[in-house]
Amino acid sequence: MKKVYLDKDINEKVLKDKKIAIIGYGSQGHAHAQNLKDSGFEVCVGLNKESKSVTKAQANGLEVYDIATAAKQADIIMLLVPDEVMPEIYEKDIKDNLDAGNYLAFAHAFNVHYNQIVPPEDVNVFMVAPKSPGHMVRRQYENGKGVPALYAVYQDKSNNTELIAKAYAKGIGSGRSGILETTFKEEVETDLFGEQVVLCGGVVELMKSGFEVLVEAGYSQEAAYFECVNEMKLIIDMIYEGGIMNMNNSISNTAEFGEYVVGKKIITQDTKQVMREVLEDIKNGDFAKEFILEEKANNPKINAHRQNMKDHSIEKIGTQLRKLMTM
Repeated sequence: MKKVYLDKDINEKVLKDKKIAIIGYGSQGHAHAQNLKDSGFEVCVGLNKESKSVTKAQANGLEVYDIATAAKQADIIMLLVPDEVMPEIYEKDIKDNLDAGNYLAFAHAFNVHYNQIVPPEDVNVFMVAPKSPGHMVRRQYENGKGVPALYAVYQDKSNNTELIAKAYAKGIGSGRSGILETTFKEEVETDLFGEQVVLCGGVVELMKSGFEVLVEAGYSQEAAYFECVNEMKLIIDMIYEGGIMNMNNSISNTAEFGEYVVGKKIITQDTKQVMREVLEDIKNGDFAKEFILEEKANNPKINAHRQNMKDHSIEKIGTQLRKLMTM
């Protein structure tokens, strides 16, 4: 197992005289900025002047500047804007405001790994990637806990970038639960694979297909939704708390036997071969190219799929059932 770094292993004093600029104030941005501020570090936020997040960041007690100004005055510039807009922001507002010895930071390796951003050779480059959405990074910090994070060093011109990266991870609370080393390549390729094959692509299609098969067979949408969607959280919670065996020990023998007998009929060797092909598209850059072209074309595929999902009966019955469950 990789070494897990905790608060006690990390000297945060390496950030004592460093000013940190958080570029963006969305899901991850608001969490990083507030957690670092509460950890005692000097933090500012870089936003476009017309951004609706300006007042939010100021209300949270943070200094807010336009992106170029924030980058110019900072020692550490953490880019926390969406992957698709990051290269343009970097070229327009950050690239010419980097000084030799600065630290350019990311929470996801997409743009660096796929050469959409090519950092100058005289700056340090690292990544700190919390393994949860930003609202949980903030919530856990406020509760005295932390979300585990991965860190990686891409360029180390000052011979201390690993120390800076780990101190940054500690500052957002990840040292309370665990900080693990990775590489830019490993982070982005495993992250994209997990999202596409399991967490988003795989799980959503599995739930939709199960729902559709039951409804097509004449069962009610309500029963299909509860069995194929609603109970997914219960199963995942048990796995999260204690692993797959914990889940198996908690469900009925009937359900466990069904897992063993039917699971491999659903996820076949052919399915695994498709997974390998998906991984190859991620590794060779084909998926990244497709995504970048999609963004340049104003997202026709994404918008069409969003509308189809919105119109699907699984969303309509789900909306009705969730209202009942919160009454």
